[in-house]
Amino acid sequence: MKLAVIKEKDANERRVAITPEIIGDYIKLGIEVHVEKSCGDAAGFSDEAYKNAGAKIGASPSSVLTGADIILKVQPPIASNITAMKKSAVLVGLLASQQATIIKKYADNKISAFAMELLPRITRAQSMDVLSSQSNIAGYKAVVDAFAEFGRVVPMMTTAAGTIRPAKVLILGAGVAGLQAIATAKRMGAIVSVFDVRSVVKEQVQSLGATFVEVAAEAGDGEAKGGYAKEMSDEYKKKQASLIHDTIKVNDIVICTALIPGKQAPLLITESMVKDMKPGSVIVDLATASGGNCALSERNKIVIESNVKIIGYDNMPARVPYDSSRLYARNLYNFVHLMINQKMNKIKIDFEDEIIQSCLLTHDGRIVHPNYSKGN
Repeated sequence: MKLAVIKEKDANERRVAITPEIIGDYIKLGIEVHVEKSCGDAAGFSDEAYKNAGAKIGASPSSVLTGADIILKVQPPIASNITAMKKSAVLVGLLASQQATIIKKYADNKISAFAMELLPRITRAQSMDVLSSQSNIAGYKAVVDAFAEFGRVVPMMTTAAGTIRPAKVLILGAGVAGLQAIATAKRMGAIVSVFDVRSVVKEQVQSLGATFVEVAAEAGDGEAKGGYAKEMSDEYKKKQASLIHDTIKVNDIVICTALIPGKQAPLLITESMVKDMKPGSVIVDLATASGGNCALSERNKIVIESNVKIIGYDNMPARVPYDSSRLYARNLYNFVHLMINQKMNKIKIDFEDEIIQSCLLTHDGRIVHPNYSKGN
């Protein structure tokens, strides 16, 4: 079996889908690993490191992809890479948020394409959960970037010249990214408060030393299937907006992590709220790829409005590419392992497996995932 990894083409993507430390695990499964030259440079992994780990280095994407049974990616491949893949190849990556025309190309080329974002939230799938591993990095980096732009001391300092009060941080959303943001901000000495529509996360938030801010009405109904936040009623949203407005006035930094799967990110911070924030405050919006939690955030830009900095980087994990790649590569290996029959030395996909069913976009010339197959 041949496994291929090529260089990512997206200008903002510095991660890579395989790291040298995991190549030996693939080799033990009977898989020959081929990587494109310089594919790991941006993440800090040299061609020599890949070669020493047992991988073969290819000079171009086509040379690496030719004859490959399994292709690992971070971002979706470009059209020319798809046509270079052999029919029946297995493609694994972050493939869910792409155009229908690209997904159709997978089907037309008879590629079995798996979108790792669609992994079910079950115990058996935790070791493959790319959203969790990458959200951990995003939550950490969001706080680090916010503190770097803040321009003031974060922890309390008592000196002979006077006392510096600790920075106050508000985190919107207590999912994986939000919880990591709490932990990171607390380690730096900030006073942290957290808002989430799901009252079930209150205990987790408080266990990390943060204050939980909640709207009393409907608070117990904020969790949807899979543990995600669900969209709330208009009445709740009005109370929520008023509470957030009052809360951000007294905070220095706001980290926005709120997402609703399959829908546009909820708008939590309006322009008028930004204008009422303290001068020198910072907002980090982790939801810009889905429309943003802040009305003034712009994708991959830092906007300054009313003396408030609004950071809108849409790919925080790629800003910490070395560790993000290591976690992502391990997630992918655990997923690929499901499909390998070592005794027969071949790929054997169990289409009855809940994990396989949840992630499979295309197979045998068809778009098979129910969320993407309508009209096909």
